[in-house]
Amino acid sequence: MPSPRVAIAAPGREPVQAAIEVVADGGNAVDAAVTAILVATVTEPGIVSPMSGAFVNIWAPGGEPLVIDGNVEMPGRGRPDERFRRGIREIFIDFYGGITLFAGHGSVATPGMFAAVSEANARFGSAPWARLVEPAAHYARSGYSLGQSAASYLRDAFPLFDHHDATRAFVLQGGGPAVTGQIMRSPDLANTMEVIARDGVATLYGGELGEVVGADMDANEGLLSREDLAAYRTVTRPALRSRLGDWDIGVNPAPSIGGPVLTAMLRMLGQRRLEAGVSHAGDVIDIQRRVLEYRRRSIDQAHDLGEAGRELIDTLERLGPAGLDAVSTSSETIHVSAVDADGLACSITSSSGYGSGITAPGTGLILNNALGEPELNRRGLHALPVGTRLASNMAPSTARHGGGAVLAVGSPGADRITTALFQVLGGVCLDGHPLQQAIDAPRVHVAIEDDGSPRLHYEASQVLAEAVAATGLPSVEHPPLAMFFGGVGVAARHDDGRLDAAGDPRREAATAVG
Repeated sequence: MPSPRVAIAAPGREPVQAAIEVVADGGNAVDAAVTAILVATVTEPGIVSPMSGAFVNIWAPGGEPLVIDGNVEMPGRGRPDERFRRGIREIFIDFYGGITLFAGHGSVATPGMFAAVSEANARFGSAPWARLVEPAAHYARSGYSLGQSAASYLRDAFPLFDHHDATRAFVLQGGGPAVTGQIMRSPDLANTMEVIARDGVATLYGGELGEVVGADMDANEGLLSREDLAAYRTVTRPALRSRLGDWDIGVNPAPSIGGPVLTAMLRMLGQRRLEAGVSHAGDVIDIQRRVLEYRRRSIDQAHDLGEAGRELIDTLERLGPAGLDAVSTSSETIHVSAVDADGLACSITSSSGYGSGITAPGTGLILNNALGEPELNRRGLHALPVGTRLASNMAPSTARHGGGAVLAVGSPGADRITTALFQVLGGVCLDGHPLQQAIDAPRVHVAIEDDGSPRLHYEASQVLAEAVAATGLPSVEHPPLAMFFGGVGVAARHDDGRLDAAGDPRREAATAVG
């Protein structure tokens, strides 16, 4: 039997299986991760879609970590002023206790996921592009078993999908509300994936598929235009680096919010460990509170997210943790991690917001609602200049150890992405815990309320309960392994060359080494 070539963690059996098969055909870790994320955009309907944004973090052996920014962008090129703030439906969904958001054609941002993963394959992959897209088309046509997370979301968020005929027909194809295990198919989406496999992503960004999407937006007060799709470009940036013990960690830099916030937390944790020789649950809570309160004050409503993110890191470096106190100026995601035997690491996180409820005619593509996510549009509806990258909590990460070990790690979970990764990376990189132990450990999250006050959320455990009580802050206790706290996936090559992967029991996850 041949030696294993890749370790992968992804949200479901189908993405993992497809990735393993691509590697068997000559693909590497980047090809595996791209294949898995494309399949997941099919098999995790509602939770994400192919018309989403994404960040791709790649660390090649002998190179430096970099991030391909394929995040969503503010559309509106060629649109008259009166088109802005139109085409919107305000909808309440019963999700995480209920949330009011905006859906409809006017909530759709320019998608960048296809552009990002195509570039990753072209620059770092070994397999042909068409081979990576074929499995997504296959599952869309032949069918897949709907997972518990997707089924739950399609039910809880049904008002999002109920106002558009094509979307409603897809969601209700089983004859009623979605249920776990039912077989889902989308022949239109299969056809679209086959076209993208054959013609490349240019068909969306300025080609025939882009014409279909643009025409639908023209007819329904959408902002997204053919010009927006044709103008979209990925941006490749050096990863934002930090040291944690003997590990060198790279995350997505500004204008992402998630990367700088995670980096600030990791640097503060590493400094406390150096000073005290140990860190406690109270340190984890305090670090989260300082960084997330800073984010609320100084980043969420900033005019320039890139500058605001860099200022967070600069402030920490110049003034230390106390400096964060002195400055006063998505939710639905999926993640894939892959590492191969050569030490190539790839970490991809993708988000379509909560979903717009709109399906582009004849394509099977359910569009994002990134413009309608209140937590990522703090400055208001359609307030950003056209062409601006939107805010993002996504923080796909890669890491290398001085002894030769390699990690790819990330999580879905809106603003819990950074706090989940902060705690898991602390467990692996500082405490030396095995991957699964670090993922399974109880988590705490400091939520900053609309009025700026902190509220602690924690999974039931004596250690966290005592640390939370010591703060005197209001708190909410969750059951162990609650979905609220994200869904971390890790792939690794250890110092001895052994491949390993671990998934989060808080959400559906699948892993494989093969």
